[in-house]
Amino acid sequence: MRIIKENHEGISTILSFALIPLSGFATDIYIPSLPSMASHLHVSNTAVQLSLIVFMVSAGLSQLFIGSLLDSFGRFRLGITALVLFALASFTIALSHSIELIYCMRIIQGITVATIVVGKRAYFVDIYSGEKLKNYVSLFSIIWATAPIIAPFIGGYLQASFGWQSNFYFLGTLTLIIMVLELKYGGESLQKFQPFKLKRITTVYISTIKTVDYSLGLLIISLSYAMLVVYGMTSPFIIEHVFHYSPVTTGYCSLASGISLMTGGIISKLLIKRPFFKKIMIAISLQVLFSALMVVTAGYTASLYTLMTFTLLIHLISGFVFNNVFAYCLGRFSKNAGMISGITGGSLYIITSILSYGLVNLAPIKNQAQLGGGFLAFSLLLSVIFILFRNAKSIYARVSLSRAV
Repeated sequence: MRIIKENHEGISTILSFALIPLSGFATDIYIPSLPSMASHLHVSNTAVQLSLIVFMVSAGLSQLFIGSLLDSFGRFRLGITALVLFALASFTIALSHSIELIYCMRIIQGITVATIVVGKRAYFVDIYSGEKLKNYVSLFSIIWATAPIIAPFIGGYLQASFGWQSNFYFLGTLTLIIMVLELKYGGESLQKFQPFKLKRITTVYISTIKTVDYSLGLLIISLSYAMLVVYGMTSPFIIEHVFHYSPVTTGYCSLASGISLMTGGIISKLLIKRPFFKKIMIAISLQVLFSALMVVTAGYTASLYTLMTFTLLIHLISGFVFNNVFAYCLGRFSKNAGMISGITGGSLYIITSILSYGLVNLAPIKNQAQLGGGFLAFSLLLSVIFILFRNAKSIYARVSLSRAV
């Protein structure tokens, strides 16, 4: 078994951070290409949007189970295999003329991304501890937010210059480069392998999901992320078909959205010592207000500028809320890091997929008012769930205190 060399630990950590946003890259890079893909493949907008959801569902389901495999068989060999398969699936999509084949390859990409990302999140728990680990974990959502910043920006230019297929050639090539670096500088980070016992694994999953404050936390981060996904699924059609801008403009708008999301995460890190409940309740209240204003103003001044102004404010708050609660969920349990990482990431993707695709299908979003209405519905639901989360967390704190006494 190949162990990470001590002098390679720094480079290996950088590579781990570089792979954490891979799931976002796999979705966001071709967002500006959605209208072009629909036209080229002769399918509906919904059929192309489904390729996003197929990926997210497969990644989510895989993350639920891949953590236990990573805890039992290690991170490195499974991670390298997943990188190779992800690259091959990317090249296959680029060469494909069938939406059905693309769906199949997106399923493979979802499974391999789950293996890669869960393993890399668990890597930090394997290598670091204490304040250093807490600091790294708080950076996860900030690093993850680089995907919606960089990917659509690159994708917009690739679409305009070379067509939608170039997005997937780029993904495959980038993944192979990182794989080579992993072979040179990486290694196994897991110190103690857990026996693969189905009964023990099932017990951990059940006890985790039955923990009320943790489960409500999953709903909160899923709703926050769903606002970003709904925007990504619908904005190319609004920007390019309603406001008549180019895919490059879509890329710039997604770039601004990603920066806003990351800014929210950075603000949450700066305010990490402020009272947890108070700062999040204020943030959610502002999100409800901005969503309502987005709907109201659409009847008077609907334009790309008003659309993006409100979207940026809403996504900034989403990043703020997500970063706080995501760190809480990952830190809720100290044992079985791979499994908890998988449960958290997998549940996030599955719930987000259901929420976002369900909204888009039940209430098709074709303009600013409808997008604002979707944000408002999610924000109101988020406020209710957060109140339940606050009550559950308070109960957990009292129980823990009584046990300590």
